[in-house]
Amino acid sequence: MQVFDWKREEEGFVLSWDGKTLLRHSDEQAALFLGRGDEKISMFRGNFDIRDRVWQRIPLRFEKQEGDTLHFAHPDLRGGLTLRMEERDGLLHLYTQTEDRRWNRLWLRLAAEPDEHVTGGGEQFSALDLRGKIYPIWTREQGVGRNKLTEITRLADVSDGGGGDYHTTFFPQPGFVSSRLYFAQLMNYEYAELDFAEADFHEIGVWSTQTHFVFGAGESYPELIEKLSGLLGRQPVLPDWAMRGLWLGVQGGTERAVSLEKRCLEHGVDLSAVWIQDWEGKRVTSFGKRLQWDWRWNPEMYPGLDRVIREDRDIAWMGYINPYLVQGGELFREAAEQGFFVRRADGSDYLFDFGEFDCGVVDLTMPEAFAWYKGVIRRNLIGMGFKGWMADFGEYLPADAVCHGGSGLSLHNEWPALWARCNREAVEESGKLGECVFFMRAGALGSQKSATLIWAGDQCVDWSEDDGLPSVITAALTLGMSGFGLHCSDIGGYTTLFHLKRDEELLERWLEFACFTPVMRSHEGNRPDSNVQLYDNDRTLAAAARWSRVHTALLPYLRSCVRENAETGAPVMRPLFWVSQAEEAWQRDNFSYLLGPDLLVCPVVKPGEAERSLWLPEGDWTLLWTGETYHGGTHSVSAPMGKPPVFYRADSSWSELFREISAL
Repeated sequence: MQVFDWKREEEGFVLSWDGKTLLRHSDEQAALFLGRGDEKISMFRGNFDIRDRVWQRIPLRFEKQEGDTLHFAHPDLRGGLTLRMEERDGLLHLYTQTEDRRWNRLWLRLAAEPDEHVTGGGEQFSALDLRGKIYPIWTREQGVGRNKLTEITRLADVSDGGGGDYHTTFFPQPGFVSSRLYFAQLMNYEYAELDFAEADFHEIGVWSTQTHFVFGAGESYPELIEKLSGLLGRQPVLPDWAMRGLWLGVQGGTERAVSLEKRCLEHGVDLSAVWIQDWEGKRVTSFGKRLQWDWRWNPEMYPGLDRVIREDRDIAWMGYINPYLVQGGELFREAAEQGFFVRRADGSDYLFDFGEFDCGVVDLTMPEAFAWYKGVIRRNLIGMGFKGWMADFGEYLPADAVCHGGSGLSLHNEWPALWARCNREAVEESGKLGECVFFMRAGALGSQKSATLIWAGDQCVDWSEDDGLPSVITAALTLGMSGFGLHCSDIGGYTTLFHLKRDEELLERWLEFACFTPVMRSHEGNRPDSNVQLYDNDRTLAAAARWSRVHTALLPYLRSCVRENAETGAPVMRPLFWVSQAEEAWQRDNFSYLLGPDLLVCPVVKPGEAERSLWLPEGDWTLLWTGETYHGGTHSVSAPMGKPPVFYRADSSWSELFREISAL
């Protein structure tokens, strides 16, 4: 049985949980700090500039213990601060409280070891091990390039400030998992920072003094994530159609969508869905083809769509929606008339630029607006016959907005979770949970219990580790270690700007990778005419056909993995340290992963690479394509196009299925 252990020491104390030291506090080295600060936050198209001026920060002095409550003081703090410890459901909860409202910043410092690794932080794209850097927790556009040392990021910054950085992400989460086998989770939504820059401590800072931290410990990562997902919630099992074959992303009207569907089927592509993001119409901007954000069927562009959906019984049709409404649209008019938009301080509707068009933000904290928008989803998407949709965005709530439920500053990080709940309730109220799938890019603490699937967002159509194909693997693994275990990506990437263009090699390698994820979904990208598409020629169609068939053949295994995620929180895509305590599991190859318990996938993530250096955990592993057995350790394996290194456990109960797949 896990218990917390509090021990008084000279001038302080030590707090441990399940034998793991969490807090070590003394007058010389405090574990708790309070501060006063002023923030300035500006936003342009979902990219935020956050400036925090902390003009006073004080270490708190431990005064006394009263039962499970610790009391702290400082000469500048009126009335002190309390930290209450509560053991509940096998977890340790810490609550801080002060009545002195002059203070608006708090930092909790946790004991660390120099060789300790940490992961999680939500969906992080640039590093699996977060040690050595600071990670702001503020949902936003991920940015283009996401590396200030690259030319792409520089050009994006010069263009509109949208270059991003190593920490910018759609789905940040104020918590982490330690290689010391514990997790720490802040349950607040205010702006926060995870600071892993020092060797002997980790620090969690938050713009609040009323805080709630939760800690869990275990003997293994599966045990840790089972406890974390039990706290945050788990995703439902995906329907079989969602895991079978390929979702074809197309646009341009009924005739084009149906003809491309037919072309793919004639070339042997196993399609499970056709995803049309422009079912409501489109507009063209300098960024590329954008959508008409008025979520109603556009019969001029998609004539007969209702009939096509109704008669196409073997293939699901999917749409698109987001929580914003374009000025001039019919739904915009309805929302404005009923006062359903987020407002400015002067009481006017808060309209802002999404890239050459202005939109209103539906106030998801207003019960009437929330119910109205659920109705839009039920009537216009589910009622249309869509089996799923992209529930896009959720990151753009301005800090200076005024909402029914509070300020934009306090609600910003919660907004994606509210958007997920709106979609989830619309599905549940329609009796379609387990049939419909909505996939999101934005996420927050609490998205785990509402969203059905996360996709990685808008990667560049390149090989860059921060914003290309490799970054998607890192994103899936960190998100899985944050309690969300169902992840996919745009096959081939999305963002085509400046000199970037998707080529056949990238498309085919991304197809190989996507096959070994829960869902395969293609996207034409923001500039479809500039990119190679999977339906363009016989070679790309053959690759799509083969990998879609492999994915369908994997369905029984994927079904078991997704069920395990729903029952225990074990992510479908897992880092190698999930099964190994070896240091190499953290350091050798962060672009390999386990797909469920028995498959190990090593995607090719560099152009022109025909041989892959990789590390295997202890045991015997069979190379899927040849049947050759490899033992744990470092290897160099042939990786020609069409045969990425994929291994299965030699003693797997799924061996017969894997051998059948090897012949496809």
